[in-house]
Amino acid sequence: MAGSYRVEPTLLKRLEGTLNETPVAQRALEDDDVIVLSGNIYEHVPQRFHSVVATEAIACVPVAMGGRYLGVIFADQDGEPFELEESERLPLRTLGRAAALVAGIDGAARERERANRLDERVALTRELHEQVIQRLFALSLVMGAEGELAAEDRARANSELQSVLGELRGALERGLVPSERETKLTLRRVLRRLEEEDERVSVTWQSAIRVPSRLEPLIQTVLAEALRNAAKHAKPTKIAIEVSGSDDTLAFEITNDGVNGAPSAQSTGLGLRLASIEALQNEAVVEFGRVDGDRWRLRLVCPMETSNGA
Repeated sequence: MAGSYRVEPTLLKRLEGTLNETPVAQRALEDDDVIVLSGNIYEHVPQRFHSVVATEAIACVPVAMGGRYLGVIFADQDGEPFELEESERLPLRTLGRAAALVAGIDGAARERERANRLDERVALTRELHEQVIQRLFALSLVMGAEGELAAEDRARANSELQSVLGELRGALERGLVPSERETKLTLRRVLRRLEEEDERVSVTWQSAIRVPSRLEPLIQTVLAEALRNAAKHAKPTKIAIEVSGSDDTLAFEITNDGVNGAPSAQSTGLGLRLASIEALQNEAVVEFGRVDGDRWRLRLVCPMETSNGA
């Protein structure tokens, strides 16, 4: 979470960090107490913030609830050195817990919404499997049979295919994924952070490629699912991520090694199935499978512009 008082909004957008690179935040959260730093505070904050930190003392207030670390509050007194009495620490601790309570309520609401959306997606997946997929399978058997089809049978097959496509289109137009869903970080920043924190990750970003904001949630969902599958079903030593495209399409590809066992070792779980449905609702396509022995590849291809439902 982030807020500010007398801090430039452009600076706030640059504020991001982890507990590993900000030990004082981790200590405040573990101790559940306010920590005041004074003197040389630069060794306690990430290197990239040194040019914007202009204070001689700073207080770190934990924002935690029920063992969950939600964030910290950094505060100073106009850059001047200070110490806090116990009577001054208590209101700050109370402020941190109040912020954690508000964040917890908001998080619970989001979890309920996410659970409802997951139920809807599972229902849609079941409907597609029980109705659309089975009918398409039957059609494939008919079309693959030896010999030519009679004109009457061909007409019936065409009518059945049009009916199935109508059902599929109707299911996908329900809009189970809210179009207004937003992400706090861009894909480029997420990938930069991944590359910095995990030496196995290498990112290739084609020059001049920009990800439309409407595609950010979808691509980041696919990224999270790919990384989750790699951790669960493989022991990767290399994770290659590539962003490329052209004037009308955007391609996002993730490849990892370390897949063991049978070709289906890194199998198609529910997460990938749901991501595929979300991709279809954005007129995109998800492809995945095992390649070159122990490697697994997931590829998402999206149109840069929508066709307005055409």
